[in-house]
Amino acid sequence: MNPGKETAEAANFLEKLVRDDIAQGEYHRPVATRFPPEPNGYLHIGSAYAIHVNHSIASKYNGAFHLRFDDTNPLKEDNKYVDAIREDIEWLGYEPAVYFGSDYSEQIYEYAVKLIHKGKAYVCDLTPEQMTEYRGTLTEPGTDSPFRNRPVEESLLLFERMRKGDFPAASKVLRAKIDMSSPNLNLRDPVLYRIVHAEHYRTGNDWCIYPMYDFAHPIQDWIEGITHSFCSAEFKDHRPLYEWVLRELEAPEPPKQREFGRLSLSGMVTSKRYLRELVEGGFVDGWDDPRLPTLRGLRRRGVTPDSIARFMEEIGILRQNSVIDSAMLDHFIRQDLKERTIGYMAVLNPLKVIITNYPEDRTEILRLKNKEGDEALSTREVPFARELFIEKEDFMEEPIAGFHRLSPGTEVRLKGAYFIRCEQVVKEPVTGEIEELHCTYDPATKSGSGFNARKVKATIHWVSAAHGIPAEVHVYDALLRPSAVLKESGNCWEELVNPHSLVQMKHAVLEPALKDASATEKVQFVRHGYFCLDTKYTTEDRRVFNRIVSLKDSWKRER
Repeated sequence: MNPGKETAEAANFLEKLVRDDIAQGEYHRPVATRFPPEPNGYLHIGSAYAIHVNHSIASKYNGAFHLRFDDTNPLKEDNKYVDAIREDIEWLGYEPAVYFGSDYSEQIYEYAVKLIHKGKAYVCDLTPEQMTEYRGTLTEPGTDSPFRNRPVEESLLLFERMRKGDFPAASKVLRAKIDMSSPNLNLRDPVLYRIVHAEHYRTGNDWCIYPMYDFAHPIQDWIEGITHSFCSAEFKDHRPLYEWVLRELEAPEPPKQREFGRLSLSGMVTSKRYLRELVEGGFVDGWDDPRLPTLRGLRRRGVTPDSIARFMEEIGILRQNSVIDSAMLDHFIRQDLKERTIGYMAVLNPLKVIITNYPEDRTEILRLKNKEGDEALSTREVPFARELFIEKEDFMEEPIAGFHRLSPGTEVRLKGAYFIRCEQVVKEPVTGEIEELHCTYDPATKSGSGFNARKVKATIHWVSAAHGIPAEVHVYDALLRPSAVLKESGNCWEELVNPHSLVQMKHAVLEPALKDASATEKVQFVRHGYFCLDTKYTTEDRRVFNRIVSLKDSWKRER
């Protein structure tokens, strides 16, 4: 699909809602949107998309954008996730006002009491299993709880005792009294509060009852002055409950919930549950593994916030849940890095070359352009000597048709240097593996010397053996096999994970100029792609580079 075309048609549907509300004077307060993550995990590319949608609309209409932590489940939430989420959002370039749902605990409780007083909520003693049984199915209506008509005063007393901790977990809940025959299962007397005896990361043991998200969400929006609660499409069936809560609480100028399509990328896992299984099962290198679409993983891989922003702008606002070709994201990463990087030579799989007619004690300093085709950029110094490394793939002892790089008796140009000819192949006596090549060079063919008497069909890159910097290079591919189909549960990740999603090249040799590369620097390795230091594993004695993206742009070419 090409989501860019949908954007123009939609123009877009969420913005139209906001424009209409402004024109009709629907709200006597500024436009306000929010992003409400639960602090029980890390943000991913889909989260970034939800942030982008909400922030871009608020910004366009001079409104406010809130980051509100939906922290009403003490069993899973932790301050480390709060810190990580704030860090990720700051990295993306946003500076939202920060709120916590747990700060509204007393107000939400009082609103629950108000619903009980109105006869719109009751304390129910059914077990979780009984509630499931009474709920009915998509084709059959539910059955009223035997506690549905419990007297208001009795429910008020029991709810107060629930708050005091008089009952064990799961023994009682507070339920809304709506319609057990509704075709929308979310309206069949949903649970509003449950008992949880656990310490909360912010409120400690002040509470042992906690509101459900569907109850807390609209109230939190209302308290904060949110005008438009934009969320992903799976919440569409929850919208009637959102509106019911605000209507029964008689909220003036209530916020409006509307839904947009959820973003997923081909070959990537964005489900929080699946991500957790991959991390806890040891199939990836933690939540910041560069193969994951988590923002921590993308940052470690070297992806820039600007490229993510351009990607989001190209997509526009999706109406339906959509799987976007990950090559499209790679395209914008590549375009962004192309503008800000210079090229260096790096040999990832080295093969030694000895130039037998080059003086043993000579080191020549060549000047190579930092970026081909851009005359305004400066040059850098690159040492050239008798012993070099080239890529193993750039030599073939028995060349196949169409192979134009180095082979016995043929010539190639060393990038920015001389023509060399392969004269001898030296092999390990026992295994027969090629150990080194003996070549000769033609001094008259130095790059920039104006010598054009003959041509060669290939130019290959190289690094001086004496001056090169040893490094480890990680090259990434799609995490999942192309044939992978994910199930709701019971996924066998051993069969689904692409065994070639990470290739570790431990004996790479880089230009000496890369010795002082900084942790934030992005560079291009000639012919290999764009790279950056892996901040997780690089030390003084070990330099590890991650490939951010290859040079090949399939998304642009296919379109």
